[in-house]
Amino acid sequence: MASVGLAPTSGLRESSAHNAGVDRLPEEMNDMRIRDDKEMEAAIVDGNGTETGHIIVTTIGGRNGQLKQTISYMAERVVGQGSFGVVFQAKCLETGETVAIKKVLQDKRYKNRELQTMRLLDHPNVVSLKHCFFSTTDKDELYLNLVLEYVPETVHRVIKHYNKLNQRMPLILVKLYTYQLLCSF
Repeated sequence: MASVGLAPTSGLRESSAHNAGVDRLPEEMNDMRIRDDKEMEAAIVDGNGTETGHIIVTTIGGRNGQLKQTISYMAERVVGQGSFGVVFQAKCLETGETVAIKKVLQDKRYKNRELQTMRLLDHPNVVSLKHCFFSTTDKDELYLNLVLEYVPETVHRVIKHYNKLNQRMPLILVKLYTYQLLCSF
């Protein structure tokens, strides 16, 4: 999902004789930051947690002298489903912030690099990882829960909306989503 905010562009790097013929990267790539893996510790929570109204309680912190903090989320509704998991909208009970929680089955047959990748990304056009934790079910299935920035609209929903109205998507939205998608690389 792309966020709605626009990031300023700085243009492309100057080419030199040393890298002539090599594709140039935008300056925004230099602004991407790598988060420290120690910022977030994955806790384990019991229970399914995807039913509407279900309260999920987890802790963050407790490393490098940080105080442990309990955070509670209330599952509000399922917003998407895929082969390996489900995404639901939730509200942080302490702050009132709406978040998306992506719950992914940790299948031992597959290597899931999503957590490592999300920890590396810090870009205005990519949803941000706020917190992560593991949960288990009665069947001893292990799930990775990624607490992400919630973006209420998706490109897919916008396209469906305009198709339903038998209208073309406004050019400004096409340009906006294209810009955000290309800036996220």
